[in-house]
Amino acid sequence: MARNLHAEITNRILAHLKAGVAPWRQSWSNKGTGAMPRNASTGRAYSGVNVPLLWCEQQERGFASSGWLTFKQARAAGGSVRKGEKGSTVVFVSTIEREDEQTGKLRKIPFLKAYTVFNVEQCDDLPAHMLPAVEPINADRRDELADEFLAASGAKIRHGEGRAYYRRSDDIINLPIFASFVSSDRYYGTAFHELAHWTGAEHRLNRIKGKKFGDQEYTYEELVAELASAFLSAEFGYDNDEDAAAYLQGWIKFLADHETAFMSAASDASKAVAYLRELALAEGSAEPVQLEPVKAEPVQVAARAIERPALRRAVQDFDTSSLPLFGDQARQLALF
Repeated sequence: MARNLHAEITNRILAHLKAGVAPWRQSWSNKGTGAMPRNASTGRAYSGVNVPLLWCEQQERGFASSGWLTFKQARAAGGSVRKGEKGSTVVFVSTIEREDEQTGKLRKIPFLKAYTVFNVEQCDDLPAHMLPAVEPINADRRDELADEFLAASGAKIRHGEGRAYYRRSDDIINLPIFASFVSSDRYYGTAFHELAHWTGAEHRLNRIKGKKFGDQEYTYEELVAELASAFLSAEFGYDNDEDAAAYLQGWIKFLADHETAFMSAASDASKAVAYLRELALAEGSAEPVQLEPVKAEPVQVAARAIERPALRRAVQDFDTSSLPLFGDQARQLALF
């Protein structure tokens, strides 16, 4: 009997949620910018549902490293997987050609395939570059790079009203002022969440369908934004571990009723991040984001005394090489 990978993935996530844990909500600052799962051999980032799947593996098995590789890749690097170690399953989409009974034309039918990877901590004798040192981030300060990333989107972001939302009618994101957040983790996590909603507009990725709070499309879109925010928080090294208890039952019911929803939501979250990455890499396409209701460039605004001093950061260059997030898109989206 063929494996039902959709069911396996959903049941895996449901097991965590029923235990009171959202596996995509974690502390990332202790890992710096190394929290996104990557292939240790190629340096490529995993995407879509493989990200939370590998986060689950790290949580359950106590792996500190986010580096993974296949048995053959470990051998090719001069190392080896220790005898008796159990691998972890990741998936990718493949296609098979079938003739359409009505038209006689060949059509490609997508299906999931699984393969096995091992954490670098399950291996011996790997080269040093596959075991990068962890560089913790001081998350309690303004992040110039994250501010530039928000600015590069060109989204209309305004601050002042005491709640966060994306409003489709006028295509505006509202955030409370930066200093009102208990930490920069919460500010950037919230900003990433609303920016993910912004990508779903009809003239962008055309994803948002929900009309009101509580309907299925709304729940799906919230899950997409939740995952996209987690992916970006991990890339920038911001903690995303606030209590999710208020949302757990809703997610459990939704995923239990929709076997393929989590994989689709994770895929859409990766597409949202990729869309934002393209905007960040495009030169001259973005309008300055209004971090506060004043006329100034993003970096100038970030340095103003309106922010509480503990959350300010010295001005630095927007160095896209400093984060894997801004690497080649093909590398980011590759599965292995």
